[in-house]
Amino acid sequence: MPLALTGSCKCGAVRFTALSQDPCPYLRCYCSICRKTGGGGGYAIGINAIFSSLKIEGAEAIGGFHATLQSPDGKPIVSPVERQFCIHCHTALFGRGPDWGDLISIAASAVDSDLPDPPSLAHMMLGSKANWVKPEIGPDDERFEEFPDKSVEEWHRAHGVWLE
Repeated sequence: MPLALTGSCKCGAVRFTALSQDPCPYLRCYCSICRKTGGGGGYAIGINAIFSSLKIEGAEAIGGFHATLQSPDGKPIVSPVERQFCIHCHTALFGRGPDWGDLISIAASAVDSDLPDPPSLAHMMLGSKANWVKPEIGPDDERFEEFPDKSVEEWHRAHGVWLE
């Protein structure tokens, strides 16, 4: 059974609930977008939730933006993922892509519920980390210069923590 999550922004203007089948906060992203918008240790952690289960109080306090990325040829491109935050306290809240189906990424730092301990971690976008960031990589952790080789669902199923 999916885990019921509750969460909020720091100032309390936004509160939410959602269901998650993959609530282990295992994936640390070191890309510049995550680092600059929500990373305290030079990375950010997101967990997926079922979009159709998301209930929000204070939706009028949510702002959003699409980050600008650089293409391989150096031209700017706009990310299709909308990142959402509280317009009052700027807490990172959600990310949602147009092709994500019934999923939404929730910033683990905005979740108030207890989350399960992941059996190991995956560190992604290490090729983009800031030079001052010293990742704490455990002996069972996976490392990726860019994207992981498994989807979030595949990782959770492989580690026996997928919630039906």
